[in-house]
Amino acid sequence: MPLPEQLIPAKDVYALRHFRLGWWALLLFTALGLALETLHGFKVGAYLDVSNQTRRLMWTLAHSHGTLLSIVNLMFSVVLRTFPEINVGTLRVTSRCLIVSTVLLPGGFFLGGIVVYSGDPGLGIVLVPVGAVLFMVAIFLLVRAIAAPASRQGAPTPSREKRPVRS
Repeated sequence: MPLPEQLIPAKDVYALRHFRLGWWALLLFTALGLALETLHGFKVGAYLDVSNQTRRLMWTLAHSHGTLLSIVNLMFSVVLRTFPEINVGTLRVTSRCLIVSTVLLPGGFFLGGIVVYSGDPGLGIVLVPVGAVLFMVAIFLLVRAIAAPASRQGAPTPSREKRPVRS
């Protein structure tokens, strides 16, 4: 019988959330890749014509970035299980930044390719920089949490340890 979320440790809740998101997003973005390959295979003009080069690029970028971010979510889940000493304080913000970037980054590319204006992507492209910044914030917070968790939790660091005195 599964435990209610209130009884599960916070790290495990986040790990499970990103594990599920990673696999669902991977399914979605590989299906997008299959759809793009199908459009290419059937030589659909709305996808392959020279006038639609920007659309093809935007949708390919949506597929590749979405697939990459899906794998990053899976790896984040593994990291949470592998490093039990990670500081939980920034975990909520890190998780939210990663989830929102998983939606905004590929979503912006995809929306930017729906309507193309004289070779320029549509308005959806403005979501891409926001998603990219949130992704970088998530990476920074995670690296910082992994790099020095012991110093924030009051455990001695190598520079503070007492060394035996030689006589």
